[in-house]
Amino acid sequence: MSHYKLKTMKTNSIKLLALFFITSLTFTSCSSDDDGDDHDHEEELITTVIYTLTNNADNTDVVTLTFTDLDGEGGNEGVYTPALATLSANTTYSGVIQLLNATENPAEDITEEVENEAEEHEFFYTSSITDVNISKDDTDADGNPLGIETTVVTGMAGTGSLTVILKHEPTKPNDGTSAGAGGSTDAQVSYAIAVQ
Repeated sequence: MSHYKLKTMKTNSIKLLALFFITSLTFTSCSSDDDGDDHDHEEELITTVIYTLTNNADNTDVVTLTFTDLDGEGGNEGVYTPALATLSANTTYSGVIQLLNATENPAEDITEEVENEAEEHEFFYTSSITDVNISKDDTDADGNPLGIETTVVTGMAGTGSLTVILKHEPTKPNDGTSAGAGGSTDAQVSYAIAVQ
């Protein structure tokens, strides 16, 4: 009889522990991600990336680099316009980046959301042309670089690419590289450019 009681007690204890474990998992998985803000962090669809460069010495010299991919990843290839953008040598440009979701009508400006959540985002710019330097001109509320506004300085002639990466929740401050910043990549485009 005592053996039966012990077995029943063991069974009941195991059931109780299992119930406790399942309950704790439920509370953990249903816990709020509220970290003091009320932003909706769902990933937005970015179909269009427009990088506009205006020559500081001649505001009629405007180069607009556009990437469009209306069906997103995995569908048709995105389109770069122009296929090769030409920048003037030994010139300083003011740059502004814009992100759109063109599947909405009118197109939704995702740049506004990035700006509103600046502490959780950062753009990174690199060029394969060694004589093209890009610096970020704007910061988030903590004084860390954001990169919606930039300065592009060209040197001698060359041909290559200009890559733009938007990181979500990067480490801030960071070493200035997208790889060193961590986080996840919200957008990445590489424009073909020629400096002449």
